[in-house]
Amino acid sequence: MASEPQGGLTEYIQHHLHHNVVSLGDSAFMKLHLDSIVVAFVLGALFCLWFWLKARKATSGVPSKGQAFVELIVEFVDTQVKDTFHGDRRTVTPLALSIFMWVTFLNAMDLLPLDAPAFAVTTAAGAEAAHHTFFRWVPTADINTTVGLALAVFFIVLGHGMKAKGTLGFGKELVTAPFHAHNPVVVAILVPFNLALNIIEYLSKPVSLAMRLFGNMYGGELVFMLIAGLFAGWLSFLPGVLFNTAWGIFHILIILLQAFIFMMLTIVYIATAREHH
Repeated sequence: MASEPQGGLTEYIQHHLHHNVVSLGDSAFMKLHLDSIVVAFVLGALFCLWFWLKARKATSGVPSKGQAFVELIVEFVDTQVKDTFHGDRRTVTPLALSIFMWVTFLNAMDLLPLDAPAFAVTTAAGAEAAHHTFFRWVPTADINTTVGLALAVFFIVLGHGMKAKGTLGFGKELVTAPFHAHNPVVVAILVPFNLALNIIEYLSKPVSLAMRLFGNMYGGELVFMLIAGLFAGWLSFLPGVLFNTAWGIFHILIILLQAFIFMMLTIVYIATAREHH
């Protein structure tokens, strides 16, 4: 990863858009983005450790500032679940909390200095090693990460639907809703239309979840890369600092908003899946 845009801004951006890939075979599906996996795992572990430590030291008296902050987050998420999901929240609230905090942590990596990995590699192994080392540390700017999250939510939604309606009831609803009929002949005619609409509806959910999060974070990362190009010259350095600061502050809102939207849509999808039509 080049620490300076020596080959021009285009080459600089192209270099920073490469992932650290581990190939397990010739197929494209056998190539793992090691950087996204490692960063996502570490951030998930940090989130779990943080909340576990605060829960372990929680007191019923006057809470510490750290405990109060964690309780504020938990109450905020639980309120959103309570307002949207009218059922047993014992599994839904922890899921919503995990999604909100994990996606927030993943998105927040975009606020760290873009060339920090390059600086670390250059310091440890030299500029030549840095030039051939790739490391993108915003997992949600990787379509593989957002698709993985969306697919996990998709299967959880299916599980809630089957649990609430039963496997047979869930399957029956796929072919009898949203168009209902009492005449057996009409019911048979409507089966392919109902099935097609339900399949499209279910498949559109993970697609919209994945593409919305990926698009916003990928676009934000590109803007940071473009602004980084201003640091190459003395005349553009000060404007670059100002633009980078302004975009960073605005990007905090995007980071939190995208995590909130991902969480809320998950809750809505679960609530919808448990409804009987």
